Amino acid sequence: MSDNAYRHIIDDHFPDQIQLALGEQQLIYKKALFGHDKDRKGLRYGENPGQQAALYRLSQGQIQLGGATYVGPEAALVSALGEPGLLSGGGGKHPSMTNFTDLDAGLSFLRWIEKPAAVIIKHNNPSGAAQGHSLSSCFRRAYQGDALSAFGGVVVFNRPLDKETAQLIDKMYVEVVAAPDYEEGVLAILAKKPDVRVFKVPNMDKLGGLARSIQIKSLLDGGLILHQSLINAIRSPADFLPAIARKKGVTYQAQRQPSQDESQDLLFGWAVLGSVSSNSVVVVKDEATVAIAGGQQSRLGVTQLAINKAYQNFCQSRAQELHQASYWELTRSEPELALAITEEARRQNAGLIGSSLVSDGFFPFRDAVMEALAQGVSAFAHPGGSIQDWDSIEACNQNTPPAAMVFTGQRAFKH
Repeated sequence: MSDNAYRHIIDDHFPDQIQLALGEQQLIYKKALFGHDKDRKGLRYGENPGQQAALYRLSQGQIQLGGATYVGPEAALVSALGEPGLLSGGGGKHPSMTNFTDLDAGLSFLRWIEKPAAVIIKHNNPSGAAQGHSLSSCFRRAYQGDALSAFGGVVVFNRPLDKETAQLIDKMYVEVVAAPDYEEGVLAILAKKPDVRVFKVPNMDKLGGLARSIQIKSLLDGGLILHQSLINAIRSPADFLPAIARKKGVTYQAQRQPSQDESQDLLFGWAVLGSVSSNSVVVVKDEATVAIAGGQQSRLGVTQLAINKAYQNFCQSRAQELHQASYWELTRSEPELALAITEEARRQNAGLIGSSLVSDGFFPFRDAVMEALAQGVSAFAHPGGSIQDWDSIEACNQNTPPAAMVFTGQRAFKH
């Protein structure tokens, strides 16, 4: 495949307007166009070059279903990003479908976050996320959460982008930058990277109160599955449930509750999980992701993957910090320096000591919990509901020192 395939804008044959009827309720959607005058077109391509795609915005109608009102035209976010929302960049490249689905994944996470935050999305999953007091700190820590995967990612902020953060972005390669607004002088900094598309996302002030949406999945045979979007039930540490289970008449309960810092990390991790393909786990420390792993078939496997990624991320970050080179470059050119970083990662358990691990589904056995405890993870949150919950609770209680565990009472799968 040639490089031009990624820049070529294909024609799409989707109509300018579509209508969807849910029973007697009529919804009207209008297609977003990019470009100028006669050259205005839709998306550059779909999931891959050669696949046609179109972006539609709900322009009329609102679903009433089961006594609930669903999101309506007034709250358009990604679907409102036609030409007016593309502030700069692109190098002649219209946005593709994946740019928008990645951006949507970032917003899906940020809707649960109140502090300043940054998230980097790659292949519809977050590679790193952080919250804190400044956007620059959030972006730096989110990037360090997985610098390799962040390359060419979509970066989304929940506050107006400032110059300090823009200057950090200028040193790295990303595909899309999105924020509710941009401080004076920021667009000039970002314009130096002509291939980066810069979006001003409307209605982000309404993001936290966004109503439930109907999600539609198209099947191979043309059939459809409609389902409600996930609503996060864990909005504060007080929403976590005690980890309690019973086995043969014996009650097992986590002896230690999370500390204040651990609670904040667990809360943050649970928000991140909603944007990660299941099965997934997220490891958080100091309100930033240490490792994100998803899309695996077993809870043990995804936990092991997260631990391995934490080691990779640690080595990559230290190589860049100490030698301004990637860890993988050092393994070839300066193997002794790479070995020193590897040994440092082992001594510090790759920063996993004192971290918190969140799982989108329950632990069917204690094996995954034991793997994490061996690396120094000190707090866990998961839905609960396994007949083996007692065993995972006991693993935490028997650890030295005891680890904390809480339940969420809800699963957070994303397929």
